[in-house]
Amino acid sequence: MRRPWLAPLIPLYMGGLALRELRLRKGWEPVRRLRWPVVSIGNLSVGGAGKTPMAIALARLLSRNGFHVDVLSRGYGRESREAARVDAAGSAAEFGDEPLLIAGEAGGPVYVAPQRYAAGAMAEADAPQAERGVHLLDDGFQHRQLHRDVDILLVHRRDLVDDLLPGGNLREPLSAMRRASMVAIDSDEPVVEQVLREQPGAGQPALWNGPVWRVRRVMEAPQAPGPVVAFCGIAQPEQFFAGLAAAGLQLVGRIAFPDHHAYRSDDLQRILTAAREARAASFVTTEKDAVRLRGKMEAFPASVPVLTAQLRVELEDEAVALQWLTERLAALRL
Repeated sequence: MRRPWLAPLIPLYMGGLALRELRLRKGWEPVRRLRWPVVSIGNLSVGGAGKTPMAIALARLLSRNGFHVDVLSRGYGRESREAARVDAAGSAAEFGDEPLLIAGEAGGPVYVAPQRYAAGAMAEADAPQAERGVHLLDDGFQHRQLHRDVDILLVHRRDLVDDLLPGGNLREPLSAMRRASMVAIDSDEPVVEQVLREQPGAGQPALWNGPVWRVRRVMEAPQAPGPVVAFCGIAQPEQFFAGLAAAGLQLVGRIAFPDHHAYRSDDLQRILTAAREARAASFVTTEKDAVRLRGKMEAFPASVPVLTAQLRVELEDEAVALQWLTERLAALRL
């Protein structure tokens, strides 16, 4: 959501970005390096880019092809600041919702810490003899305190017309994408690549001249006959609701909470009341929300089940992506 009334504060935010860039360039903000290669997955805007599904997809792809893969995450919303290995059966308060989701889906270990170097050091200590070890850095494009060897940047059409924080949702200007190694765009948004490769004026470089991956975002909606109340606490709730409607679900209620929302008893009561008034046969939420609802599912009646919809990311040409990544990682070991 754009906030035009905060646009006068954008120059202050830009000043902060410039100061940080100076600190990094001068070495005043140290950048630490792990022993294994680091592949970062990130974006320019706040939330809703599909970084976590992309991290899961790449972890599976690399693991299937002989790499020892772990995922490093900040663990947004967790109570502790200590580095930890994620227990897939744990709680969002312990590890954060996205690390728990990755731990359950990616098939490899996940580590959390505010400073991702500490998480990576723990991962390397846990597997000192691992061959072809690779760290995947979830939401890492702005976490520049850790050296990365590959930067994969997810870019969406809305990024091209957005403003910087706090007036808009961009964490960095579009020019920052020149730090990336690879740009990934939605396969159903071909205009994005066209815009990125256009030269804005004579003698001025295009925003992006490097390689591009095309990805498909696939929502697997559950079978939910009858009226449904959908609820979520994610960055782009309208995409979730639209996906459910496109899958043919009969939505009689749509309830959105802030991203990473920690559900309280009054939130659950609001959801239950909406279902009762609409005579809903079931609830539908996201996997990330289901993680945050662990230990609270007893609040929902068995007669009105809570179903989950899964969001996956698929690489349009997986073989090309694997070859590109494998060659980049092999070159680092020469």
